[in-house]
Amino acid sequence: MNFSFIIPVYNRPDEVDELLESLSLQRYAKPYEIVIVEDGSTITCGHIIDKYSEKLNVSYYFKPNSGPGDSRNFGMQKAKGDYFLILDSDCILPDDYLEETEKALNANYVDCFGGPDRALDSFSDIQKAINFGMTSFLTTGGIRGGSEKIGKFQPRSFNMGLSKKAFEISNGFGNIHPGEDPDLSIRLWKAGLETKLFPNAYVYHKRRIDWSKFYKQVNKFGKARPILDSWYPEYSKPTFFIPSLFLLGFLVSIIALAFGFPYLFGMYVFYFVLVFVFAAFEYKSIKIGMLAIYAVGVQFYGYGTGFLKSFTAVKIFKKKPQQAFPELFFKID
Repeated sequence: MNFSFIIPVYNRPDEVDELLESLSLQRYAKPYEIVIVEDGSTITCGHIIDKYSEKLNVSYYFKPNSGPGDSRNFGMQKAKGDYFLILDSDCILPDDYLEETEKALNANYVDCFGGPDRALDSFSDIQKAINFGMTSFLTTGGIRGGSEKIGKFQPRSFNMGLSKKAFEISNGFGNIHPGEDPDLSIRLWKAGLETKLFPNAYVYHKRRIDWSKFYKQVNKFGKARPILDSWYPEYSKPTFFIPSLFLLGFLVSIIALAFGFPYLFGMYVFYFVLVFVFAAFEYKSIKIGMLAIYAVGVQFYGYGTGFLKSFTAVKIFKKKPQQAFPELFFKID
């Protein structure tokens, strides 16, 4: 099996440096290649590539900005391997990543897999709190963190494997962003291919985001989901409404509290106490426990409001997604 790493990057040379450093420390003995696609950056990473030219087999391409999905497709078209390992530039790999990936593929081959993400001790407290919000079973059901209890697994492109066969059948990622990951997974399912979670093929996902960027990210996630549901109604699930229902329920609990009915509000207090306890225990930090409460609040508010706005526009008023939310679609020449 010949692996090709596909890594799109936009104005992040420092992240590419950390990622390539972790790749240079892989214990994997077989040859593999790395394809870096500079997506129209004004702050390029060519000098970083030169730094690793004697340690790693790296190909470097510069192209006009057209978004991460199209840049991944570009990289896969240029790659020489028969299995593509797709990463975000803000990832750092454990030294056994390739060994664990090959082991999992040899044991249970699939044409598309996804791996979970974790946080390094060196990450900031905010990054750790956001990581908790994005991976905990208390919020996402643990899907991003390594659980596979909720339906078919939809790999995320910060840590995804895709066979050359699957790429050729599907033509790769579409131009919606975010949302290109589940869109690709569903198209693969409809083509008769399988996806699977490989729990041991994890990455350290740095999440280069502050609170405002985190809100913007999850708000876009919320907007993308009703669009995907309109494209693939057979894969829509009631659980997709949970963040919006959580948000609306919280507003109802505030009103009920004002009228002397504290019980619903008390349930929310209990939930956020659980968030604090689990986050503080996981990271052994009261501060991160407190930050996790805020992270989860931003997560539910951002996703829930985005989902409701998109559901109203796309599902109720039947607006075309590209017209209702042009910020979610990259123009590809």
